[in-house]
Amino acid sequence: MFVIVAYDINVKRVSKALKIGRRYLNWTQNSVFEGELTAAQLANLKADFKKVIKEEEDSVVFYLVRREKYMERQVIGKEKGQTGPFL
Repeated sequence: MFVIVAYDINVKRVSKALKIGRRYLNWTQNSVFEGELTAAQLANLKADFKKVIKEEEDSVVFYLVRREKYMERQVIGKEKGQTGPFL
């Protein structure tokens, strides 16, 4: 499935969240990641975020799209991250 993750996390924990996101997905914007994941990878991603965040003050939102081909992505301005494969 195609997953988009957006988070609003206290500045004290942002670097840890960034490392988690980059481990699983492509960084596209500040606090936003996207990419293909299996159900098991998604479960691991959520578990890793739960270890880092404080649920009473932080927020992580997961948007799940069954197939990327059903989603249209439009960008105005400069692309901040890479969405393609790494070389």
